Amino acid sequence: MLRLRAICPFSWRVFKFRPFSCEPLISQMNKCTDEEQVFDLIEKNKAILSEKQVEYAFNILWQFRKRKTNLLKYVECIRDHPQFLTLHNLTTSKMKFMNDGTLVNVLYITQRFAIEACDPLVEALVAEAWRRLERFDINVLSKFSSCLAHQHLYFSPLMGKIADIVKRNLDTIQDLRLKSAILLMSDELTSQQALQVLGAMEEMESRSSRLIEKIASVLLKHLDNYKPVELLKITRGLVFLHFHRKELFVKLRELLLSYLKTSVIPSEISILVCAISMLPSPHLDEVGISQIEAVSPHCDLSDLNGLATSVLRWIQSDHMYLDSTTVKQLKLLQRLDHYGHQRLQKCNNLNLLCQELKSLKGDWFAESLLEETVATLHRLMDEINYINVAGIASFVSRTNYLSTSLLDKIASVVVQQIEKIHPFAISAIILPFSTLNYDPSQRDKFFGTCIQYLHSYLSILDPLMLVFLGFSLATLEYFPEDLLKTIFNIKFLAKMDSQLEFVCSSLNTRVQFRLMELNRAVCLECPEYQIPWFHDRFCQQQYSKDIGSMNGAQQEIYKMLTEILGGINCVKTSVLTPYYHKIDFECILDKRKKPLPYGSHFRTSGILPEVHRESNTQIVGLSLPPGAERIALEFLDSKAFCRNIPHLKGKSATKKRHLEILGYRVIQIPHFEWNSMALSTKGARIDYLRDRVFGESKS
Repeated sequence: MLRLRAICPFSWRVFKFRPFSCEPLISQMNKCTDEEQVFDLIEKNKAILSEKQVEYAFNILWQFRKRKTNLLKYVECIRDHPQFLTLHNLTTSKMKFMNDGTLVNVLYITQRFAIEACDPLVEALVAEAWRRLERFDINVLSKFSSCLAHQHLYFSPLMGKIADIVKRNLDTIQDLRLKSAILLMSDELTSQQALQVLGAMEEMESRSSRLIEKIASVLLKHLDNYKPVELLKITRGLVFLHFHRKELFVKLRELLLSYLKTSVIPSEISILVCAISMLPSPHLDEVGISQIEAVSPHCDLSDLNGLATSVLRWIQSDHMYLDSTTVKQLKLLQRLDHYGHQRLQKCNNLNLLCQELKSLKGDWFAESLLEETVATLHRLMDEINYINVAGIASFVSRTNYLSTSLLDKIASVVVQQIEKIHPFAISAIILPFSTLNYDPSQRDKFFGTCIQYLHSYLSILDPLMLVFLGFSLATLEYFPEDLLKTIFNIKFLAKMDSQLEFVCSSLNTRVQFRLMELNRAVCLECPEYQIPWFHDRFCQQQYSKDIGSMNGAQQEIYKMLTEILGGINCVKTSVLTPYYHKIDFECILDKRKKPLPYGSHFRTSGILPEVHRESNTQIVGLSLPPGAERIALEFLDSKAFCRNIPHLKGKSATKKRHLEILGYRVIQIPHFEWNSMALSTKGARIDYLRDRVFGESKS
């Protein structure tokens, strides 16, 4: 501004009435009492608004949502307001001048107003943030990564780059942890630095008691300055790290309860209640229960789910005492159920419903609201389009609920609108079909359209995403050659290995397992591709540690199998097949259907090496006498089936298919058959097993 005065003194005098200082306009925004007044200011001053004023307008509009009882309706009202487009265009024009924090904050708020990832403004903000990524401080980087997670870009190259930067920061913190005298670990840590270190320790699963104590002391000193959402992070982190100092938890509890007694914001109350429920003594007094009762009618599904999950924790911790408080908690849970059903029944906007469903999980939602949610999705099915199809597919994957009409609609929308769908979303869209073992009515057209669309992106898509995509398609017996040749390529695998160095250990392990399973599927089902099996060493490392144990049903089945087959020498348990499928029980029948005992007359075929001798797990590699058959028996618990119907899920169906390719006759024993009234006696179960193994029942 001073430079402007020096260069253009005449212009400054002539146009001195224009508010070059951002203070007056921001002060006017602060005095606004509703969104209409803010939008009126934006319209009148759109020619002179600075980037900071643009950010402030977003902040003010987002602050107003605290006063609204219906957040979804407010978001829709703001997004559809004529002047919101003006703010949208101003943001695009001012983007280059925004500092890093302003840029990411504006992106964060636009997403909260349900602006989709494919919107030009969101795409431009993400692209600009990408260009600045290396210079972001840890706070801005953390907020930006949450924006990417909001777009389901967990495995994008951009998220990989962020993981690389975070890893470098974590390495620094880890070095500090290993040294005894460190400035970062002193009392000079600010409140936010202490919170960041706690988050890093949680990420690293730190078990350094000295460091935990030091950080806890700093947190305690600053505890009064933290916001409710930060108190939740502190509570979650300390509980995860097994911190036990009573003084800090007492102070935390006092603060959380004081916030709870004065708060009227549903999302904030949900956060506070969640934090209280994690404390070592998670009891809530009458005032707290009253607060929840008062705010429940105004909560969205996410807040209701958080409250109900917390109430369930209290009930479980108080299960020994069926006192008046527990009775009130049960009644409160019933009221939360009621408001959840009521909200779903009144819902008439699929996009807003998708926003609420993004983070829903847990026992309460699955038991209380899942059926009603699926019914609502059916009612709003005609609104499924390229904008929300990936979110709905992700929701279906998480719930394990098989609705063929919903999946058929997803497939139909993808076939019709594929060009408008972001390539990163294709893997999430295919996942529910793989997980739930369902072929849509347009199977070949659906999968063919997806693969053809991705063809031009194969060289730039994230390696981890491609591995998950390849596994999902293989589960569905779909093996596109160009995708597989891309994955099973030395350069691709080297790139993937480099990326795995910068992800958390759980994701690293999951990716390696999926690559192994994809490698196994291709070797067994597409030998013509001549892709080699290269996971022997990985599998041996994993399964040599797995001694294995049988649950109650498996133990009972084993005893009965030894009885009907003629002894323990005729049954093998925890068997590893070629390509390392693990099966519960194996037996061999000769050509006259007589059980053959295992002994020295069977020779190993040499297909696979032996597993470590201390393991009970054995690898099958035995030649059989002419006419004999090898039988695999598997007990299938509830995880092997869809939640709502006894339909076999993808992984169990694939395993059965692979075992049959390997020469097994596969007998699957579903838990709902084994535990049915028809098999309530030992005799009935013996007959059931005899019939399944020999094809005959005892008369």
